[in-house]
Amino acid sequence: MARLQGQVAIVTGAGRGVGRAIVEALAAEGAAVGLAARSERELAEAASRLPRAVAVPTDVTRRADVERLVAVVERELGAPTLLVAGAGTWDHVGPAWEGDPEAWWRDVEVTLRGTFLCTREVLPGMIAGGSGRIVAVSSYAANDPRPYSSGYASGKAALLRFVDSVAAEVADHGVYVFAVTPGFVRTRLVDEVAQSTAGRRWLPELAERQDALEPERVGRLVVELASGRADALSGRFLHVLDDLDDLIARAEQISRDDRYALRFQV
Repeated sequence: MARLQGQVAIVTGAGRGVGRAIVEALAAEGAAVGLAARSERELAEAASRLPRAVAVPTDVTRRADVERLVAVVERELGAPTLLVAGAGTWDHVGPAWEGDPEAWWRDVEVTLRGTFLCTREVLPGMIAGGSGRIVAVSSYAANDPRPYSSGYASGKAALLRFVDSVAAEVADHGVYVFAVTPGFVRTRLVDEVAQSTAGRRWLPELAERQDALEPERVGRLVVELASGRADALSGRFLHVLDDLDDLIARAEQISRDDRYALRFQV
């Protein structure tokens, strides 16, 4: 039997790249999936390949769009049991004092506000049902300085704090919240940045990287989280290359030591 039979997922950023890989992994395990992204064409093409899916063009920074997304999924597929917040942008490349400040802010807004609005909209139903899981796609850009990508990195770092804060808020409601990083995946977004004028000037190493991972890895990780196997790791930041079985076995120690989280070192 498919491991996620009966589950209803919403995936943002679902039209291509990492988001699409997550959608396909969830559907392969029996989940019905609501796909959200700004590109109607990409969404429709992705949804057409799935047995139970609905495509909802969505700007996750717009509250009305997010409310409509959740309402459509509830009507067509059922109450969401899983949210995967994967929408993100990388529009501002260069020093913080150069370039378009609106592009810098959008890199933060899509990641943070988008995840907040989607989380806010699905949580009441999850809490009422006593069960649910939320997975936010972050990045190791959250962990250390990322010159010339400060907007992107700031959004990803803020996302980690949002995840562990909300995980603590819902700990007594049967809802579990995780942050994951797919590692370096050579998506179309990455290629667009690498080939842009700003990318060639400020991030020349991006085009030369040889350590790309397959997007299917994060799809497999999200399936594991959606299955409930790793609920003891709620609030933690997980990498696709982590040994999940080992982390689950050490979950109590990880909690005591407060590892796999964004913390100050003093």
